Amino acid sequence: MRFINSYARLPESFYERIQPARVTAPRLIRLNRELADSLELDLPESDEALAAIFTGNTVLEGSEPIAQAYAGHQFGQFVPQLGDGRAVLLGEVQNSQGDRFDIQLKGSGRTRYSRGGDGRSPLGPVIREYVVSEAMHALNVPTTRALAMAATGETVFRETPLPGAVMTRVASGFVRVGTFEFFAARQDMTSVKTLADYVLERHYPEVRRSDNPYVALFESVCRAQAQLVARWMCVGFIHGVINTDNTSISGETIDFGPCAFMDHYDPTAVFSSIDHMGRYAFNQQPTIAAWNLACLGGCLVSLFDTDPDKAQDVGKRVLDGFVPEFTRRYTEGLCAKIGLPGGGETDFELARELLRLMHRDRVDFTNAFRLLCEAVGNTDRFTALFSSQEDIRNWIGNWHVRLDNTEETRQAMRRVNPAFIPRNHRLEQAIRAAEDDNDFTLTHRLLEVLARPYEDQPENTEYAAPPQPEERVTQTFCGT
Repeated sequence: MRFINSYARLPESFYERIQPARVTAPRLIRLNRELADSLELDLPESDEALAAIFTGNTVLEGSEPIAQAYAGHQFGQFVPQLGDGRAVLLGEVQNSQGDRFDIQLKGSGRTRYSRGGDGRSPLGPVIREYVVSEAMHALNVPTTRALAMAATGETVFRETPLPGAVMTRVASGFVRVGTFEFFAARQDMTSVKTLADYVLERHYPEVRRSDNPYVALFESVCRAQAQLVARWMCVGFIHGVINTDNTSISGETIDFGPCAFMDHYDPTAVFSSIDHMGRYAFNQQPTIAAWNLACLGGCLVSLFDTDPDKAQDVGKRVLDGFVPEFTRRYTEGLCAKIGLPGGGETDFELARELLRLMHRDRVDFTNAFRLLCEAVGNTDRFTALFSSQEDIRNWIGNWHVRLDNTEETRQAMRRVNPAFIPRNHRLEQAIRAAEDDNDFTLTHRLLEVLARPYEDQPENTEYAAPPQPEERVTQTFCGT
């Protein structure tokens, strides 16, 4: 790997230099060769050598491993020091197209930010993050990606002893809202500016020459978050823990802890075992994103104008743009799902009426929209999902009045309505087989299915089916 290590060139208050902790029996579980090829990585052939790299036993030449410092609001409460408590940034690579990516080990041992934790990861959360992040990529949702997962041969102790593993993940960058909060909380505005300059150069170079690049930076991050959350909402994804330290400045989905894709549509759905008040429920995600962006604006405000009042007004104006931007993106996405791309308020209300019927009748979110593609011509399988037949047939009638009833419309709908998502019960089955029997067959098959979410895959129809009552997963967990 040709490492650049630009973050390690920032002042040392931004990170801790640290080597990954060695493990006793590294073993490669999976390497994402498609991603490795796109990064143009020249990797060894043997699984033994790969396992040593992707557990941290072998640190490649040119790497300068660091643990990044950040703070964060967790469930609304500010924690002044968090940081990479179980992760190590190996460095930054650049491919021949000029695209730059950070490569990070997760579960690689203690750092100064571990706060008494062991710095390790159980196998289950590694499988969950690998599967869900790669599924998100295939669904065209901005996300960190999974490069490799490897077993450590060691036991991690949580509620019970669990096999340990290390996840290697890739992102365009790992700077978070909480990274800015770390310095702003210490009144270190020099470092806030240094970080803002770094982010401008790394992630938003197109706005560096704006009249005020820091205002343009805030506008860019707000747009990226609006687009990201709208895409989450259109695939039924619930992040589960959208703290400011889990909000990426680059606009990528980051930190797949207690996340889930909903089965039957419920706008108030919560899966995270630690979200007792529903702060991060499905329908709260846009509101929380705006709240997190307000925290970012508070960190940057002194860069907007030398006059504090004017600076506050500028920040408020930018932040006020988040809701209309999210609404526009979500309207476009939801209308496209019902075959009315570019729809206005009337089409959007029609789509929302469908969601209300789905909620009332506890209809599966993913399957309803996928079968709606078929209902362009034949409505039988779609309407069979609903118990209130008269209401859904009335909806179909109103929909057909507005629909361009063509094969082209059906194909366009199929491109935005997946047949396959990482179903919670399928993930749990894969994790149980791996943890209990050291069997990764279900994990590998799940990844293969989810790599083609918009294809029918008749040989894999069971992976599109909702869970049986006894298979339902009602809670998901963080691996810390």
